[in-house]
Amino acid sequence: MSLDTQTQSISEARTRILSEIGGEVTLVAASKRQSDDRIDAALETGQRVFGENRVQEAQSRWTERLEAVEGLELRLIGPLQTNKAEDAVRLFQVIETLDREKLLKALIKAVDKTGAAPPDLLIQVNTGDEPQKGGVSVEGLGTLLSAARDTYPGRVTGLMCIPPAEEPAAPHFALLKKLADQYELETVSMGMSSDYALAARLGATHVRVGTALFGARDY
Repeated sequence: MSLDTQTQSISEARTRILSEIGGEVTLVAASKRQSDDRIDAALETGQRVFGENRVQEAQSRWTERLEAVEGLELRLIGPLQTNKAEDAVRLFQVIETLDREKLLKALIKAVDKTGAAPPDLLIQVNTGDEPQKGGVSVEGLGTLLSAARDTYPGRVTGLMCIPPAEEPAAPHFALLKKLADQYELETVSMGMSSDYALAARLGATHVRVGTALFGARDY
């Protein structure tokens, strides 16, 4: 598929998604494992906010583009290992997956060591109490948030969640929005390709969309 054809396809999908989520919700293009031509096609449509799952993959994909394209915002939407904290604070403007105090301390140390501008932080909440999934428990959120607000040199702006795949998403979205309001946090990152419109209706400020925007990966 030519770049022009891909750009048209992604542009049409992007227009549809934006119409469904409304003007107050930010579309985060989940660009993990997408090919370079699809990334370039998305950039051609004017998309400027992208989400990546892995630091190393994001470095190879975005280091040059961040210098070449004005207005890019790169968000880490996958789990972060503490030994990647320095690379993460150099590369990302937003880290959405803070979920433990050990990682908070690593990020503080990384900002201090690198001199990088502190990325905004979101706390990932494990709304389904899934043991295999990252995220702080609902009960532990207040403690982690307090620690982050007291010690992190940048801003803690919101919450993020990934509902259990086998459960209806709506109760989890409603809970995350309630928690964000309770703790006076402005950003609510929730909703992916299968449920972004629902998330927008239930209070998302950011939706993370991959397949519905880029199309199914062909590799």
